[in-house]
Amino acid sequence: MVEIGLFPLGIVLLPTELVPLHIFEDRYKDLIGECLELDREFGLVYADEDGIRETGTRARVTEVLERFDDGRLDIAVEGTDRFRVTRLTRGRAFMTAEIEPVEDEPAAPDRESVARAIASYRALAAAVEAEPEEPDESSTRLAFELAANVELAPDAKQRLLELRSEQERLVLVADLLDTALAALLAARELDKRAKTNGSRLS
Repeated sequence: MVEIGLFPLGIVLLPTELVPLHIFEDRYKDLIGECLELDREFGLVYADEDGIRETGTRARVTEVLERFDDGRLDIAVEGTDRFRVTRLTRGRAFMTAEIEPVEDEPAAPDRESVARAIASYRALAAAVEAEPEEPDESSTRLAFELAANVELAPDAKQRLLELRSEQERLVLVADLLDTALAALLAARELDKRAKTNGSRLS
């Protein structure tokens, strides 16, 4: 059993995802300072009005972006492996817990699910005129890699994090990307109509 420092936040960090964090509370300055000094990871867990989730992602600091005179830090972190909290522990200024790794089911996803998820990703990227890196179809973390490059709601990302089947994750990611694309296109159409109506009224 491994003990790790926890950082509860209102965001979900996926494996392979890179996010910036602003560290300003003393307890988390201590946590991040310790991680930097000892080259350790910490655990990022999603927290909202319903409490702290059991499943989170280990995070490593990839870069210190800025240090402030009062000890605050701007850092970049990358999600590595998933974990499940088995027991909260005490004794530190920051939250700590004993954790165990989250293991996937051994079955590989089918080709159709892989192809659909990548097609949905490319369609959304084209709609926003982005040019992301070409997805690696053979990656065992493809669903996380695709989702990590898109703005998704925390609850949706937490659902992804907790699934233990890459097949199920790819199906969910494709659905989420298709929904995001439909919402984007609907918003553009609404904006277009609003501008047209405005010109008619003027």
